[in-house]
Amino acid sequence: MRRHLLAAGALLALLYVAGPAPAVHAADAWTAGPAAGGTRPAEGGRPYFYLQGAPGTVFEDKLSILNPDRTPRTVTLRAEDAEGAWIALASRTVRVPARTRADVPFTVTVPATAQPGDHPGTLVASAADGREQRTEVRLRVSGPTLAALSVEDVRIEDGLIRYALVNRGNTTLTPRVAVRADGTLGGELLRREPREMKELPPGRRAELAEIWTDTPALDRARARLTVTAGPGVREEATATATFVEWGPALGLGGGAAALLAAGGLGIVRHRKRAAQESLGSQGSLESLESLEEESG
Repeated sequence: MRRHLLAAGALLALLYVAGPAPAVHAADAWTAGPAAGGTRPAEGGRPYFYLQGAPGTVFEDKLSILNPDRTPRTVTLRAEDAEGAWIALASRTVRVPARTRADVPFTVTVPATAQPGDHPGTLVASAADGREQRTEVRLRVSGPTLAALSVEDVRIEDGLIRYALVNRGNTTLTPRVAVRADGTLGGELLRREPREMKELPPGRRAELAEIWTDTPALDRARARLTVTAGPGVREEATATATFVEWGPALGLGGGAAALLAAGGLGIVRHRKRAAQESLGSQGSLESLESLEEESG
């Protein structure tokens, strides 16, 4: 990967490569992704852009748009990144001739004051047919890195164990979450082995949930989440709730019911059906509907 400023003419030019005309099938559609070459190549091409360097570096690369159709295609491009204006595209709109590939140059300018760590971005290509292609730009600025994660707002409600993961460091993390719930009367009530969640960029918060379909009729339960994200990153958090279905509770006697309901922990009533209908029946829910930057 070259690390210098693009010549002025290069930024204004689009590279069209006709090459052999690809076979066109009904399932074919235009695509956008990293151009051939670059760092971290994979079989069949790079899955994303990977850039690494010191503050003040200017990277250059190309986004390749392939149109296998028999008619021209106009694609609109935009850049999204956590820092605002680090990514500059040579063109915002590209008209790709039939059965042709267009390589669109772009630069990523790292300010001299940039903080070390991961600074993710995305190149987004869209067309009038409603199709959108998103290509990750994984940028790491050289310098000291810190991997830190917190587990927050753990609670049991409506047949769900809800919680939030917050990336407090400056490197992208891939959390693995294990869940266990124990009851005062029933021993172990729930156990789920560690499962890998989606990547969590620095400064981001992910609201997640575990569906608990077989909560007890009468018990005081404590849920424990254990989260790891590579060497040295391990966090735990717990939440407690009391489950009481008054029919079974009265059948056991007022003393047992009173014991479970005491302590000011609140009663979790069984409203699971509506929650499960809206969230599905899977064992876990990676609810990235609320993936956002932490403020403060």
